[in-house]
Amino acid sequence: MPSTSSSSKSFKAFRRTVLGFGGDQNQIHSEEVDNESKSPQDLEIEEFQNHVCNQFKSLSDSSADEFLSTDWICKLLDAFVSCLEDFKLILLKNPENLSKPPLDRLLMEFYDRSIKALDICNAVRDGIERVRLWNKHLEIVSSASDSKQKNGISEWQFRRARKALNDLAILMLDDHKDSGSVASHRNRSFGRPNKGKEANHLRKQGHSRSLSWSVSNSWSASKQLQSMTNNLAPPRANDIPLHFGLANCVFTMGFVLMFVLWNVVAAIPCQDRGLFNFSVPRQFPWSGPLFLIHTRVLEESKKRDRKNSPGLLREIYQMEKSINLVSDLIDSAHQFPLTEEQQKEVKEGIQELSLVCSTSKNGLDTLDRQLRNVFRKIMCCRTEGLPTLSRAQS
Repeated sequence: MPSTSSSSKSFKAFRRTVLGFGGDQNQIHSEEVDNESKSPQDLEIEEFQNHVCNQFKSLSDSSADEFLSTDWICKLLDAFVSCLEDFKLILLKNPENLSKPPLDRLLMEFYDRSIKALDICNAVRDGIERVRLWNKHLEIVSSASDSKQKNGISEWQFRRARKALNDLAILMLDDHKDSGSVASHRNRSFGRPNKGKEANHLRKQGHSRSLSWSVSNSWSASKQLQSMTNNLAPPRANDIPLHFGLANCVFTMGFVLMFVLWNVVAAIPCQDRGLFNFSVPRQFPWSGPLFLIHTRVLEESKKRDRKNSPGLLREIYQMEKSINLVSDLIDSAHQFPLTEEQQKEVKEGIQELSLVCSTSKNGLDTLDRQLRNVFRKIMCCRTEGLPTLSRAQS
């Protein structure tokens, strides 16, 4: 009868083989053989797909406290810019293939989506301005409740704080019809005011303005995103036998563009930002991380929409919590001067609200700068890519 230790070793060896742990050397050798048989273009395209996966992997693994925060959104935009730069390099290295159908059509559709993406960037920046306006009202509440008097916070200070909170509550209502009234009617662009020759120079270059300017009253972030999904489907090898890899790259970049902006619109107050659902394709290396992020955003939306939240940004959630806390404290104060316990509770609530204001302000400033960068990167990709495509077709 065989020994127990011998049987255990045999079982462990069998288990490693079944699970794929026992054939690491053979697997590495197989990958090396596969890589040797691939062309440089194939290897570059495969590296691009893996790069997209790696960029979004850490974002999908983020903690609940970090997920959908301004810092997380900035990292999301960083990931997009990194992918876009790699995508541009692949196109520049393969100009002779860009004019061949259906690759030329797929590229034109991508550049059309870029125009729609610029509109969304403008709308999101308007949303950032709205949150900044909310912050100013919170600062009024904080300053109104800050007292250096010996008797503590007075009744008139409470009245001023209550009025600021009421005004803020009206501003934060998630009314889809009026959601763009605060900022989106300003016809703002991403460029700063310039005078003289510098203004004319920038206007000719087109680097300081959106091609579509600001959004109209009837514009919808949700519908704009849905229009970006038109004809956005993974190419089939039978349809594109020679340039299937390049076609996959164009699809990947188009999907990532739509996906990133879908997340940003979900987080930031935008005109008609209602989320729509879509399917994440499963045949790509990046499918897993994007699917996980997509699922987490939808779950967060279900939880927050019950409270009529204007956006899923974590700082907005913290803002709402602080507003509710301070509102309850103010409403509970019926007699003045306040007791020592009431004074302590109010001061702690105001300190928390002030911290939320400071954190939100810093995060929004960084996000605004990052969004400007994304806007320009998308525009440059389009303005540089269209002439290349035209030369390839001529």
